[in-house]
Amino acid sequence: MSNVFSIGGVCRLADRGVIRASGVDAASFLQGQLTNDVAGLDNGTACLAGFCSAKGRLQASFVVWRLAADEFVLSCPREILAPTLKRLSMFVLRAKCKLTDASDELTMFGVAGPLAARMLDGAAEWQVRARAATTLIRLPDAADVQRAWLIVAGGSQADVPQTHDSMTSDTWRWLEVESGIVTIEAATVDRFVPQMVNFELVGGVDFKKGCYPGQEVVARSHYRGTTKRRTLLFDCDVLPSAGQDVYASGTASEPAGTVANAAPHPLRAGGSALVEVRLAAAGDELHLAAADGPLLTRRELPYPVPLDAQAAS
Repeated sequence: MSNVFSIGGVCRLADRGVIRASGVDAASFLQGQLTNDVAGLDNGTACLAGFCSAKGRLQASFVVWRLAADEFVLSCPREILAPTLKRLSMFVLRAKCKLTDASDELTMFGVAGPLAARMLDGAAEWQVRARAATTLIRLPDAADVQRAWLIVAGGSQADVPQTHDSMTSDTWRWLEVESGIVTIEAATVDRFVPQMVNFELVGGVDFKKGCYPGQEVVARSHYRGTTKRRTLLFDCDVLPSAGQDVYASGTASEPAGTVANAAPHPLRAGGSALVEVRLAAAGDELHLAAADGPLLTRRELPYPVPLDAQAAS
């Protein structure tokens, strides 16, 4: 999508939480729980990773980065942090790994547009730059806009850029939708296998890293080419919400998909949404909430999505 209007500035991400994993077994513990090769992260790289149930359904999605040899940070929405932390902690057992809610220790900001470009100064996607009390992470671009997370330790605001280009949290959320990267929210916990939300297409799954909860389900879907649902990008004249059903025209008996994430459009009424859809219905006219509900207008994602079950592997 060509960016036809200016987006930029900085905003506090009050809806993001942070889990700290520390201890000599932190890397091996996380490696056995998450969908990506977090043990292979160095101090200069972040990655996406999912936490699945035994049935392969995503309980949470994280951005993970390494602070030190035995210390990692996992960021997810605050609304699911407590139950996610509780569930992860159940698997620690005798591992020398301590999991804590560090949301009050690390304050997160979203930075976008020219300000982000200046701060990133050519950093590659998912590159981490840390110094003193701050960490800067280059996120994938969205709507042709450069984006980053700025994480500040200790509650200090001294390292937060002072700018008149403030950005609303709704605008940041819209950029997240435009990026095509699904975030698991409270309304969508345990709804999706990673491939349903394109998680392997955006680098959130490593199929060579070894076992984790649900790994057999995720791997079988990948290698057998049995993915029958994918996530696509839509606009709508009303604002969708995560967890809402969508329907194909004339088919009221069964939903064709589910809204994964949504945000208000910055310039007009309604919003944009990432919607998980049955591949068999991907070419149909889709509607929000009912077969005769508001029309969903499909747009292209910033990466290719295979739209047949065999190609989806």
